[in-house]
Amino acid sequence: MAKYDKKSLCADEFINDEEIKATLQYAEENKHNVELIDRILDKARPVKKDNGYVCQGLDHREASVLLACDIPEKIEEMYKIAEEIKMAYYGNRIVIFAPLYLSNYCVNGCLYCPYHMKNKTIPRKKLTQEEVRAEVIALQDMGHKRLAIEAGEDPVNNPLEYILECIKTIYSVHHKNGDIRRVNVNIAATTVEAYRKLKEAGIGTYILFQETYHKESYLKLHPTGPKHDYNYHTEAHDRAMEAGIDDVGLGVLFGLELYKYEFAGLLMHAEHLEAVHGVGPHTISVPRVKKADDIDPSAFDNGIDDETFAKITALIRLAVPYTGMIISTRETQSVRQKLLRLGISQVSGGSRTSVGGYTEEERPHDTEQFDVSDQRTLDEVVNWLMENNHIPSFCTACYREGRTGDRFMALCKSGQILNCCHPNALMTLAEYLEDYASPETKKLGYEVIERELSRIPREIVREKAEENIKYIKNSDRRDFRF
Repeated sequence: MAKYDKKSLCADEFINDEEIKATLQYAEENKHNVELIDRILDKARPVKKDNGYVCQGLDHREASVLLACDIPEKIEEMYKIAEEIKMAYYGNRIVIFAPLYLSNYCVNGCLYCPYHMKNKTIPRKKLTQEEVRAEVIALQDMGHKRLAIEAGEDPVNNPLEYILECIKTIYSVHHKNGDIRRVNVNIAATTVEAYRKLKEAGIGTYILFQETYHKESYLKLHPTGPKHDYNYHTEAHDRAMEAGIDDVGLGVLFGLELYKYEFAGLLMHAEHLEAVHGVGPHTISVPRVKKADDIDPSAFDNGIDDETFAKITALIRLAVPYTGMIISTRETQSVRQKLLRLGISQVSGGSRTSVGGYTEEERPHDTEQFDVSDQRTLDEVVNWLMENNHIPSFCTACYREGRTGDRFMALCKSGQILNCCHPNALMTLAEYLEDYASPETKKLGYEVIERELSRIPREIVREKAEENIKYIKNSDRRDFRF
């Protein structure tokens, strides 16, 4: 058995099965060790320093002890600290994005995904460039500025050249006052050379979910196709970062394997990226297995309830405080609402998970990757966020200003990122209100903006934000960003 070595580039070493099992045993033995639990909680708390906050985070063993702990008052304390960290680093901003499905052709045999090669009931579809353009216009007409493109793995139907052409098309579409300013990419593991081409195409974050860190389960769940190679898949983020993509996103599909194992593996992966590249994951996603065309979630016996899901989310926030956390429309409005305060910083809105779904008047189900639980429009999501004291943000300025990778992390870890993000969030919200919002959302939005402007800590930044919002209200569409 390989030794645990978070600096190794071999997946079997930085995601070591023996270390995970030892961690889970240690956590079980100490789940009622109040003295240890209190020390871990004290370590996790944000500490005020200069004009910001500093958080130490937690390692996978410390966080696993908290996950095992079932003492109600300690769990409430975990939630309280998660809220404090979320506000210290991200404030009450919530970044908005939408997925864009390009193709559901796939050569893999993944047992939890309806796109698997043996599924003969799902219609296969691949967008032409004209169809990509139409989907982008539909998304721009909603008000979206940030997309995550998705495609199955198929070297014939979805080669890298097709993905690159789609990215070029997306960035080329300027419709009314709409532009897609950031394209994140969620495609299969590939080579360093291919990642360099994606970097040159101007992508934002490269996202790849591990699905499960339990190698034996992984091999069973991926019986055929290139994704069957556990090590190649797990080491993909290292190749992406070697190619110059300094923002990468992690995630597991909760429900495939025992959640405590996945939780430890996920944090070990984050520790590995930090140790090797000096930059941890830009985002961590927390999807759960959901119903789809020929997928029944009850076939997987490791599902987690909403309370456990909330606890996992809060503890990821404690362990990796600097990382953005994403929850999609897989989850219901009520689940999303609870998790927003516990650490989530990005949500999708008005999403359709079918190929070509945004140009259809009715929500098509025949090519969906999973059922969408939260089916509200983007305007309804924006309004709901504001009613719950969040600031919907369409900002992509960090990407365009080069605040990525270690530059972003340095600002985030020092708590200074709020000086950039808070005013940019308000300005992009004003753009949305002027161009796309319903009258009710527009009225509420400007009340929120007026309130939030006074909270910008630096006077010179506040004055500039106020000036730019006045220009936006007068239909001036210059590209403002700090």
